[in-house]
Amino acid sequence: MASATATRPGSSDVTAGPRTDRRPPVPRTFYLFLVPTLVLFTLSITLPAVMGITLSFTDSVGFGEFQFTGLTNYVALFQDPAIRSSYLFTIGFALVTVLLVNVLAFLLAVGLTARIRAKVALRAVFVLPMVISGIVIAYVFNFLFSNSIPQLGQATGITFLEQSLLADPDLAWVTIVVVTAWQAVPSALLIYIAGILSIPGEVYEAAAMDGASARRRLVSITLPLVAGYVVINMVIGFKNFLNAYDIIVGLTNGGPGTATRSVAMTIFTGFTGGDYAYQMANATIFFLIAVVLAVAQLRLTRGRSALS
Repeated sequence: MASATATRPGSSDVTAGPRTDRRPPVPRTFYLFLVPTLVLFTLSITLPAVMGITLSFTDSVGFGEFQFTGLTNYVALFQDPAIRSSYLFTIGFALVTVLLVNVLAFLLAVGLTARIRAKVALRAVFVLPMVISGIVIAYVFNFLFSNSIPQLGQATGITFLEQSLLADPDLAWVTIVVVTAWQAVPSALLIYIAGILSIPGEVYEAAAMDGASARRRLVSITLPLVAGYVVINMVIGFKNFLNAYDIIVGLTNGGPGTATRSVAMTIFTGFTGGDYAYQMANATIFFLIAVVLAVAQLRLTRGRSALS
């Protein structure tokens, strides 16, 4: 006869006593090592941020005395067409660039994980742009767009290329997207390669035995299994592209006129032009947008155990 205290399948063993998987206490010495980091973070990040948010409610010009003006700067921001234009340009540029970067990076990752020769060397070549400074890349492409490409257009008779795209208010943003994508593709490429390599080879072998074509394996296996990496790359890329500054400065410096002036450039220009408190309010709003995206990125990253 079975004992009445026998443990049922799937139930917890109540006779095993209290759980012993509690984490050991952290030694106090560890907290001492945190003190320098906390002090530096507070002095360099937290304190300036608090001071900046406080000054956004004033009429400060960056020095001297100031008066508190309440929400005046924030109300003026929402009524300023130049501010709206900078946000529209920045968001549009970030959306187009993040789509272009992820499409190119995914296709390159598929190619560089296939059974081709010299794929390791090709991976190294494609990653090289990631280690070059953005401002250096921008000045190199500035020379190409301003001199080499117009000369090529004149030599070949392609009128579209005879004039520098950097001087065209309607097309200058295209050059920024191209150059930014050229530098950003490698980081997204590495994430996609990691995601594709994490897919078990048996899955592809079984699909091949069932007669699935390469295109069908790409659409029905690779894409669904790297969907988490796509989301993470999109969020990280969009957040980074919102802060675009160095490449825009090196290529167009916000021009022609203000056609390619991003939010970051608008804020920096305001700091040096006497609109300190006004642009500090702009920076506060931009900071809140970045915080929302960072929280979304953190939640998505935690939800993808494949990257942990």
